[in-house]
Amino acid sequence: MVSVIGSLVAFVVALLVGGLAIYLGASVVVGSEDYSHAVWTALFGAIAWALTAWIPLLGPFVALVAWIWVINWRYPGGWIDAAIVGGVAWVAAVVILLLVNVVPGVSIGAFGVPGV
Repeated sequence: MVSVIGSLVAFVVALLVGGLAIYLGASVVVGSEDYSHAVWTALFGAIAWALTAWIPLLGPFVALVAWIWVINWRYPGGWIDAAIVGGVAWVAAVVILLLVNVVPGVSIGAFGVPGV
């Protein structure tokens, strides 16, 4: 039971970090100021990634396009803005995790931001 609770807490923290990264990207690129919208976008993006990344040979590319599609669907602007939001979110997630994971014994990820 303890491991289930620990896994759930780790998932929620990683989702909140991924949402924060997308929030930062969206606020810089499209001026969005809704953190909960970003957290849901991170969750939907992670689902899209999981549903497409398994495809042989093209999986990572298709998954990246699916993730950007989710951002494009959830935020105003076009595909270019969505790709820029994704890029800024990826950089933000890397920086956030570098800062957070400096603490000894802490090792979290950013759910909803691929490759981090």
